Amino acid sequence: MTVAGPVRSLTIAVALASAVSIRSPAQAKPGPYASMAPVSAYLMPDRAAEIALARSAAPDAISSHATVLVLGPRGYETAVQGTNGFTCVVERSWMSPFDSWQFWNPHLRGPICYNPEAVRSILPITIRRTELVLTGASPTPDGVRAALASGTLPPLEPGAMSYMMAKDGFLDDSGGHWVPHLMFFAAAADSASWGADVPGSPVLLNPQFLAAPERIAVFMVPLRVWSDGSPARALTGQ
Repeated sequence: MTVAGPVRSLTIAVALASAVSIRSPAQAKPGPYASMAPVSAYLMPDRAAEIALARSAAPDAISSHATVLVLGPRGYETAVQGTNGFTCVVERSWMSPFDSWQFWNPHLRGPICYNPEAVRSILPITIRRTELVLTGASPTPDGVRAALASGTLPPLEPGAMSYMMAKDGFLDDSGGHWVPHLMFFAAAADSASWGADVPGSPVLLNPQFLAAPERIAVFMVPLRVWSDGSPARALTGQ
């Protein structure tokens, strides 16, 4: 799940992540990423480097025992079979909202480690969107909506969350790797139920999927350290 730059620039970050007029990504977009780049631009040729980047999303005690997926020309492949129920993966730009101007940005690398509940109910969204992109059938809101209605995509499970603590991730052109954070996935609801975006609260609402077909609220909690334990800069305007 992609996010962006310093917050209350998260409001801008989330504005990137929240533009939900929902047009097809197949339509031309303004800016430098008007259409999909060659598939090779989204791949990491060094498989070991992609495994390491994916694992850096969470502390070693979690990620070293997790399943790791890497992106191939036809979709995600299992590179390492884990034992703790977590799955780590480097997501690409098409996990952005459908009308984000960075939907086709080939530079985005979003390392993320999903807990078992998110592996079963959030990771399938990543896998499905990726399959559609790499088979030449660009994902669209209607396509995702149909997959949800048909049961191709499972419903959200309670307790789904993820780690995004990778120091070397690249989440967008404006925010770079942003800050380490946790993400919690909930049914679309008023952010007040989580105390999100109120003065002094560490909880931020990222409406990446809030008005999209998935209808999922993503709550983020910024952290002060990266997965390797080194300090991260604090968010401003909090």
